[in-house]
Amino acid sequence: MTASKSSTAILLGILLAAAASPALAYTGEEFAKDAKVTLIQARAIALKAHPGKIVDEELEREKGGSGLRYSFDIRHGKATQEVGVDAKTGNVLENSLEGPNPD
Repeated sequence: MTASKSSTAILLGILLAAAASPALAYTGEEFAKDAKVTLIQARAIALKAHPGKIVDEELEREKGGSGLRYSFDIRHGKATQEVGVDAKTGNVLENSLEGPNPD
């Protein structure tokens, strides 16, 4: 197989794997026009603050910071961490273990 065909095969495999994985629920998309930080950027910030697998994400109006935040539930092992990222500044506003009654 040539390098070009090999690269194409790898890319196709990645795309198929991404399409097969379940989509995350993303609520609050109506607020995206007010955000200066994109969802992709906020995910990277959240995962840097707490590595793991994002199992839920939303964009919401909430007190603190600019009042607009991305909220991520990140699972690592059996624990789930809630990480909040300000949607206008990119600052991490919350990074805490999610309790037994998640909101």
